[in-house]
Amino acid sequence: MEANYWDNRYTRHETGWDLGTVSPPLKKYFDGLTDRSIRILIPGGGNSYEAEYLMRQGFTDVTVVDISAVLVERLSVKFSSYTENGLHLIHEDFFLHAGQYDLIVEQTFFCALDPVLRPEYVRQMNGLLVEGGKLVGVLFDRDFPGGPPYGGSRAEYQALLETEFEVLVLEPCYNSIQPRAGSEAFLIAQKKRR
Repeated sequence: MEANYWDNRYTRHETGWDLGTVSPPLKKYFDGLTDRSIRILIPGGGNSYEAEYLMRQGFTDVTVVDISAVLVERLSVKFSSYTENGLHLIHEDFFLHAGQYDLIVEQTFFCALDPVLRPEYVRQMNGLLVEGGKLVGVLFDRDFPGGPPYGGSRAEYQALLETEFEVLVLEPCYNSIQPRAGSEAFLIAQKKRR
């Protein structure tokens, strides 16, 4: 999808995927993290409830990358107090982003990409993580006609991810919001040590 597509979706408030809050499975994972200085990336961050939650919990290095200039401008106003304290908002194509992170948070980004980009997504995620870094998030465990979102299955994700990652957890979410109950999988994948 091109930037204009996402700009238009945000301008028209066509954001049916938006939970309006941090995703419960991710909140539970974040609550278990003890090192508040880790470098965290949230690609395709949308309205960035996860970034806001992390900043409120005292994390000091959170980067959100999104292709929508409209969205990034809104976030820069909404989160102005956080941008002075370690929140980085970047208007950029994820596939062009460079950096090194300890943790990458996946929340509705993978499913927004055309499935033909999934192998490139895995390579880019691998390249952005430090050795032993983790990709953690929520993936749809069901199919959608058309798209976005584009669905898939845990078996498909396992095969795709294990080319670059050790998949530590890929299981049904037990704490999804009600409308998504039974259709989400929770992922923890660690970059393979070379």
